[in-house]
Amino acid sequence: MTGVINPNVRQNKAVQLDDGVYWVGALDPGLRTFDIILSTANGTTYNAYLIEGSEGFAVVDTVKEEYADVFFSKLESVTDYSKIKYIVLNHLEPDHTGALPELLKRAPHAQVCISQRAQTMLKALLKTGLEDLSYTAVKTGDTLSLGDITLSFLNTPFLHWPDTQCTYLIEREILFSGDVFGCHFCDPRLFNDKVGDFRFSFDYYYAHIMRPFKQWVLEALDLIIPLSLKMIAPAHGPILRDRPRRYVTHYRELSTSSLSGKLGDDEKSLIIFYMSSYGNTARMAEAIYAGIDDVEGVRVSLYDLQGGETDPFVDLIEEADALMFGSPTINGDAVKPVWDLLSSLVVVNLKGKLGAAFGSYGWSGEAVGMVEDRMRGLKMRVPTPGLRIKLIPTDEELEDCKLFGREIAGILVGKNQNRGKIIEMAEL
Repeated sequence: MTGVINPNVRQNKAVQLDDGVYWVGALDPGLRTFDIILSTANGTTYNAYLIEGSEGFAVVDTVKEEYADVFFSKLESVTDYSKIKYIVLNHLEPDHTGALPELLKRAPHAQVCISQRAQTMLKALLKTGLEDLSYTAVKTGDTLSLGDITLSFLNTPFLHWPDTQCTYLIEREILFSGDVFGCHFCDPRLFNDKVGDFRFSFDYYYAHIMRPFKQWVLEALDLIIPLSLKMIAPAHGPILRDRPRRYVTHYRELSTSSLSGKLGDDEKSLIIFYMSSYGNTARMAEAIYAGIDDVEGVRVSLYDLQGGETDPFVDLIEEADALMFGSPTINGDAVKPVWDLLSSLVVVNLKGKLGAAFGSYGWSGEAVGMVEDRMRGLKMRVPTPGLRIKLIPTDEELEDCKLFGREIAGILVGKNQNRGKIIEMAEL
């Protein structure tokens, strides 16, 4: 945290969000990388919450272990540990549960509430059996009472771990959403109507954390949209008290395909990406494109990766039904722009998409097989061996390329069902 003033020093008391609802989290303004892959130019927050009812308190999530003292100071500014009745864990990643072992020592009578899928993860987290721990595994619709207020649970798996859930405070209309609707943006003013402009951080977080699980996002939104929402309290970033429903609407927009309205009801989308050193792989790509275009029901697009940028293609790839990659073999490998594009696809759910590879080569031609292996690693279906042509394709070989394109397109629309074996990950 060198060069960054630690605002936690000045903020050791809980912040009241609503009647009987407090923020007891921590600020981490100096963080610049989260989970290795995320840039955090504004740092982040570890949001934890304390809820007061007539029959006791509930803690919702904790903080990263390094900030446990800050968390406990805030808890102690409102209550003592003997009054904590429940510890609700929406997610068991270490940035949410770092203070849990110590909290269980200070409040050993408290009952832990987790999702059903979190049970084995909790055991691994605590490095002990669960026999002596008072805990309840909850599902959507389950509730717990603090006397005059009630917490209700929503099972929201894979957002972004299998164990994730949301917790809704019915009487206050507050959704404690876990990682959903969160972002890595640190501002001690806390509330979305007070902090700086965090729109980029919000969308960036969605793109890298939630995007691979769009279908699960939509299923979670089906549970969230019917709720009355006065406030959304996520696990990271600003607390959304000003027009919280617009963030729900934005999530639905981000998770809904824009391509579906542009294609016919029976059309499939197939995209060819290629890179060519001497024009040979390019000629193959064009012939494959022509073959695909002959097949009714397939909308085909062709992109040359010569420009080197891959980010603009991610949206297209996510919404496509099939992908083909063409690469020459250079020094026994596929070329860098193709690898750059393939490596960028970890943020996209490609499971079940159709894939194929092709390319020209001079000596050994390993690129096609390497690309196929990568596609299988991304859980794509590779129904037929890739097409390799040595050096300059002849007219006859270009006809083979057209046939190759027609074959892949035919499989995509349900023809050629017996042409080529579909290779599943379980067989590898």
